[in-house]
Amino acid sequence: MTHTAAPALGAHLVCEHGQDGVRFDVWAPEATAVEVQLFGPDRTPTGVLPLDAAGDGLWSRFVPGLGAGQPYGLRAHGPWNPEAGQRFNPARLLMDPWAPGFVGDTARLALQTGHAVANPLQPVESWAQHRPEPADNASSMPRCLVVDSAAELAAGAAITPGPGTAPDRVVLYEAHVKALTRLHPEIPPAQRGTYAGLAHPDMREHLRRLGVTTVCLLPVYAFTSERHLLARGLTNHWGYNTLNAFTPHAGYAACTAGRDPVDAAEAHAVRDEFRAMVDALHRDGIEVVLDVVFNHTAESDLDGPTLSWRGLGQNHWYAMGERGVPHNFSGTGNSLNVSEPRVLQWVMDSLRWWVAAYGVDGFRFDLAVSLGRDASQGHRFQRHHALLAAMRQDPLLRGVRLIAEPWDIGPDGHRTGGFAPGWLEWNDAFRDGVRAFWLGHPATRGELATRVCGSSDKFRHSARTPLASVNLLTAHDGFNLADLTAYARKHNRANGEDNRDGHGHNLSANGGTEGPTDQPAVLRRRGLWRRALLATLFCAQGTPQLLAGDEIGHSQRGNNNAYCQDNALTWLDWPHADPALAGFVAGLTALRRAHPGLRQARWFDGRPPSDGATPDIAWFDTDGAPLSAPAWRSQEHRTLAAIITVGEGGQPAQESLLVVWHAGEAAELQLPPGLWGLRLDSARALVVAGPDAPDGPSIEGRLLLSEPTVCVLVRALHGRSNPTDPVS
Repeated sequence: MTHTAAPALGAHLVCEHGQDGVRFDVWAPEATAVEVQLFGPDRTPTGVLPLDAAGDGLWSRFVPGLGAGQPYGLRAHGPWNPEAGQRFNPARLLMDPWAPGFVGDTARLALQTGHAVANPLQPVESWAQHRPEPADNASSMPRCLVVDSAAELAAGAAITPGPGTAPDRVVLYEAHVKALTRLHPEIPPAQRGTYAGLAHPDMREHLRRLGVTTVCLLPVYAFTSERHLLARGLTNHWGYNTLNAFTPHAGYAACTAGRDPVDAAEAHAVRDEFRAMVDALHRDGIEVVLDVVFNHTAESDLDGPTLSWRGLGQNHWYAMGERGVPHNFSGTGNSLNVSEPRVLQWVMDSLRWWVAAYGVDGFRFDLAVSLGRDASQGHRFQRHHALLAAMRQDPLLRGVRLIAEPWDIGPDGHRTGGFAPGWLEWNDAFRDGVRAFWLGHPATRGELATRVCGSSDKFRHSARTPLASVNLLTAHDGFNLADLTAYARKHNRANGEDNRDGHGHNLSANGGTEGPTDQPAVLRRRGLWRRALLATLFCAQGTPQLLAGDEIGHSQRGNNNAYCQDNALTWLDWPHADPALAGFVAGLTALRRAHPGLRQARWFDGRPPSDGATPDIAWFDTDGAPLSAPAWRSQEHRTLAAIITVGEGGQPAQESLLVVWHAGEAAELQLPPGLWGLRLDSARALVVAGPDAPDGPSIEGRLLLSEPTVCVLVRALHGRSNPTDPVS
C-alpha cells in the first residue's frame, strides 16, 4: 500500500507476494498498448515491459527486483488520427505525469514533437499534414525516476511546521527564486539565484525586516522553454510552462549549479535543497506559497511537443474543441480538461504532494478561471466546480492558503470576486483604481474609497470578508513600481516581438520625462508617487501583496512583460538598492500590525450604531463636512479623508484613525476635534509605528497638504495619543 498522500498513479515501491519491487500504473484510456522503457544509470535502455490493461483506462504491472532510483519512460501505442484528437506514437518516449522525480536535460524539449516536422523551431506544416515522427527520441528525453514515496513524505514531515499566520496579519511578497538573489552581494556566489539563496540568513533577515509573512514564489515546478523563445535565443524565465507537477525546478538548485540532475542522487539533492529552504523560512515565521500552473502544460499548441499528456491521450487530458483541436482558454493552445476525474486527481495529487512532501503553505493558481470551467456546462466557469470544491474540503488542503488569479482569456473569463468563500483573489480593480487616483488618470474618490475598503462591490457576498481581496499595485506581469512611475508606455523590444507583447493599458505616468533621468523635480515627483502608492496598499482593507524589488526601487527599464528576460533586467538590482524605500515599507507593515483599523476582517458599515457610539468609518471632505453625492463622483478633486474607529478582532475600539489620501493640488484639511498624533506622512517618508517607536508630532485644527501624500493620524479614545506639543 502506498501512503495516502503519495501520488495515486505512477511508479511505487511495493511488496507483492513476498517480493519487493515496483508497481507501474499509467492512465491512457484510448491507447491500445502501453510499455515501460527501463534504463540503466548510463542512459542505456535495458528493457521494455508491456503493461496489462487493468480497466477504466489504466495500464498496470508489478515488476519484482526494481528499486528506488530506477530510470524509466513510457511508450503508448494507439491510433494516429489528429483530427479526432488521437496522436499516439510509440517512437516517442513519454514522461510519466505522476513521476515525483526525473533526470536529464530539459532545455530544448519544445523541439520533441510527436509529428514529423522539418524545423520544429519554425513549423510550417498544416494540421492536416501532420504525420507521426518515426525516429526514436529516447536519447533526447528526460528519464523518470522511481522514488521512495514513504521516505519523501517522512522528509516532508520533518520540516518545521508553517507559522499559520492569522488572516488579518498576512503580508504577501511575490518573488522569483532566481531573480530575488541572483545579484545579492551578501549571499555566496554559488547560492545566488537558488533555493539555498532564498534560505540564506541575509535574505531571511530582509524579509523579516520588511514584515513579510508569506513568500509567494513564481513557478518552481519543473518547467521548460517554448519553441518561439528558443528560436529567438531566449528562455522562459517566469516558468509558466509546466513539465512536471511533482518536482522542484532544478534550475534553481545550488546543489547542481542550476543544471538538470544527471542521476538519482542529484535529483534527491534538489528535493532536499527545496525542503531546506521551506524549513528555514518556517523557522523564521514565514510561509511559502507556490504559484502553480494547471491551466495548460509545456506541450503547447498543435505544433508543440509530445512530452507526456498528449502522447498518453490528448482527448482526455485536454479540453477538446472541434476537429482534434484543444481549447485555448490560457493563450497557449492546450487547456487542460480539469472536468475529467483523472485529470482532477492528478491536480489534487500534485497539491497534496507539495504540502505533505515539501511542507508548503498554499498555492496561487495561475489563470484560475480555467480550473473552474466545466466541460458539461460548455466550459463555462462554475465557482463550485468539482476541482475547486475538492481543494476546499480535502483534509490536507483545506487548511492551506488558496489564492486565485481570477481570470483567463476564455469566454467570460474575467471573474474577479467570483470565487467561493475560502478563496483569496488577486484584485485588479484595486490595482487599476489606485493607480488611476495617484497617477493622474480618470478617477473618483468614490472609486478609491471602495478599493481601500476591500472592494465590497466584488467581494461582499456569500459571507466573504474584505481579506478575500488580494490588493496589489504591481505583479510579475506588468510594470513594477519603479517603472509604473517612470514610464508612460511599455518598452518591450528586448522580447523580440517588436513591442507588440505586454499590456498597453498600464495607468502609469513618468513624472515629466520617459525613463531614467537626473532631473531633481522629476525624481522627487516619482518618489512621492511611489511612497503614496505603497502607503495606500498597506493602509487598505484586504490582504496586501508586495512585488519583490518594489521595496528597493528595482527597474526593468520599462519592460512590462519580462517573462523571457533571465538577466540583469529582471534580477533584482541589490547593488543599487534604495534602503530608505525599504525602510519605509518596513514602517508601513509595522503600522499595519499596530493598528487594527487598517486590517479589519469585517466590512465597514458606516452608520452610527443604535447606542449612539462612533461609527466604524466616517468619510469627510477637506472642509470637514461629509461628501455630497456629486463630490463622490467628481474626477476633479483628489483629497479624501476617513475616520476609522474599530477594535482588535471585534473588541471595543481603543483609538480612532484618521486616514487621508491626497493626490491633488495643495489643500488644507479641517480636522475633527481633538489632538491627533501623526503616524504616517508618505510625502515626508515619515512612519511612526511599533511599541518602541518615538511619538510623532501632534496636530489639531487643520492639516496642510502641499504634496501628494497618504497620512495616518491617531487619537486615543481614553487619554491623549501623543504627549508632544501640538503643531499646525
